[in-house]
Amino acid sequence: MCGITGFWNFTNSETQDELISVVTRMRDILRHRGPDDSGEWVDQTSGVALGFRRLAILDLSPTGHQPMLSADERYVMIFNGEVYNYAELKSELDSVGCEFRGTSDTEVMLAGILQWGLEKAVARFNGMFTIALWDRRDRKLHLIRDRIGVKPLYYGWCGRALVFGSELKSLTAHPDFKPEIDRQSLTLYLRYGYVPAPHSIYQDVKKLEPGMILSFDEGTRQAEGGRIRYWSAREAVERGLQNPFQGDDQDAISELDKLIRASVRDRMIADVPLGAFLSGGIDSSTIVAMMQAQSTRPVKTFTIGFQEAGYNEAEYAKEVASHLKTDHTELYVSPRDAMDVIPQLSFMFDEPLGDSSQIPTYLVSKLARRSVTVSLSGDGGDELFGGYNRYFNSLNVWGLVGSIPLPMRQVAGAVFDQASKLKWHKITSHARVSTRLYHLAEISKMRSADELYWRFSSNWEYPGQVVIDGREPPAFHMSPENSRLLPEFAQRMMYLDFNTYLPDDILVKLDRASMATSLEGRVPFLDDHSVVEFAWRLPLHMKIRSGKGKWILRQVLHQYIPQRMVERPKMGFGVPIDSWLRGPLREWAEDLLAENRLRGEGYLNPAPIRKRWTEHLQKQKDWQYPLWYVLMFQDWLGHITKGDMN
Repeated sequence: MCGITGFWNFTNSETQDELISVVTRMRDILRHRGPDDSGEWVDQTSGVALGFRRLAILDLSPTGHQPMLSADERYVMIFNGEVYNYAELKSELDSVGCEFRGTSDTEVMLAGILQWGLEKAVARFNGMFTIALWDRRDRKLHLIRDRIGVKPLYYGWCGRALVFGSELKSLTAHPDFKPEIDRQSLTLYLRYGYVPAPHSIYQDVKKLEPGMILSFDEGTRQAEGGRIRYWSAREAVERGLQNPFQGDDQDAISELDKLIRASVRDRMIADVPLGAFLSGGIDSSTIVAMMQAQSTRPVKTFTIGFQEAGYNEAEYAKEVASHLKTDHTELYVSPRDAMDVIPQLSFMFDEPLGDSSQIPTYLVSKLARRSVTVSLSGDGGDELFGGYNRYFNSLNVWGLVGSIPLPMRQVAGAVFDQASKLKWHKITSHARVSTRLYHLAEISKMRSADELYWRFSSNWEYPGQVVIDGREPPAFHMSPENSRLLPEFAQRMMYLDFNTYLPDDILVKLDRASMATSLEGRVPFLDDHSVVEFAWRLPLHMKIRSGKGKWILRQVLHQYIPQRMVERPKMGFGVPIDSWLRGPLREWAEDLLAENRLRGEGYLNPAPIRKRWTEHLQKQKDWQYPLWYVLMFQDWLGHITKGDMN
């Protein structure tokens, strides 16, 4: 795993030394992504500079050093990630006379690009990657991102320079970068808790979308480059629907077992110590079980625990680890341990992220890094196999509400809205009753199942009223194309999350939290696209059955672990933000949410925020999630204002 960055100054006005100075600064702010080695390559004639930080995983020798030139010196490449089928590709390239200096996947990728051309070569890469490729002959810069979006890549403009990097902080380190906040992106963030691609929190900076090749030449000049989508989730779904799996349950279980085992096996290839995160849930237990089944020694597994029972999965993980006989490490962390992470989040994530599970994800990464350099994770199982509770909540609620005529629902909604304003907290001692009534009032207004799920995916229902001059583009969730593609509501919810929540929240969280500790996170469910494509061939009843999600994944897991160990209600990987905001975090939050501060900064309307803050403190309602979104933005903004992000 590595960090890549660079720029192309179209004015070509800098000296060789100036190019090196700028790209070195951009590169070294990513040192956490690659503490083992660094490199740069500049071409003063063209104004191109490439920077690289290396976390050595494969071919630890100098022959894996980047930036790397192709054998004919036409291409210069920097690359973040892993291509797991590189040995297979290398054998094929050997057979046509290609010669190799070392054993890195980077060298194989360059040889493949020379042999097959860029688009055909990338389509053959199996893994997680972002690539910057400079074509010295044609004077073109190509930016490439993996199919699912496991690895990040930002790009944008600083004056006349095109800049790019694995993290936003490398772009902000360019001397011409102007940190202007994009209010449309801020509005989207308050709705979802993350900034969805292709947007970023900054104006003139975008995220490269998954499955994309973006190419720039000298005629581009601050315009969007040429775009090739070499893989798309939509096309994968269409192929799956056109070629559905034809076997019975046992056939499907056997095929999925084979595919995941192969993916896990390939992701256990490393020249450094390797382990896995283990929560004791379905997804991580499946990955660890298959690792242990294919290992000659105990797999190193890692879990963190909390004293708060509703947030602690460590006991479940311990039982699974004991059954599989892994080399298990667990660490119980105190509220203070977790809260001490909060000041680091803004620098770690570069743009606001409202997912509070970023805290335990960082803590478990930090724990694992003491023993290993690579850790496998079970991310992606929920989106592929129907595991989130909100899928069932949405199905159940719409099954009840959708059958009632809209005018009647609206009347009921008005009643629920009034009821939510009663002082239920004085009767029940907590905010859940009035919060649920509030949500029922909102749900009653929904006109379609898709609108309902969009509401379930939002924590500020009207973020345009919270962000000053805020506006939102049309929601991907509400596109009629989604209904035409997937008429079944449950499948559609998984598809929506796969395209949005997964790459822009879950995978961002894993990448930044693990890389902040110089740990490579691998995701066998996702970065082998054969698993993803097979999942979309499966009928819905093999994913959701008898009121439970991930049916087929459970059947695979039960071959390795007794059913009783993993059949339990799904828990979130979070922290008790609700009580912390009323207790040890109250002073910190009050400062960030102060009316004068909000008004003076000029981004957020204080009225709705202060109203929810008061209701939360008085236990009238539980507003932990929308308030946490605001707090993460406010904390991030404070760091930006102070200029201490790089």
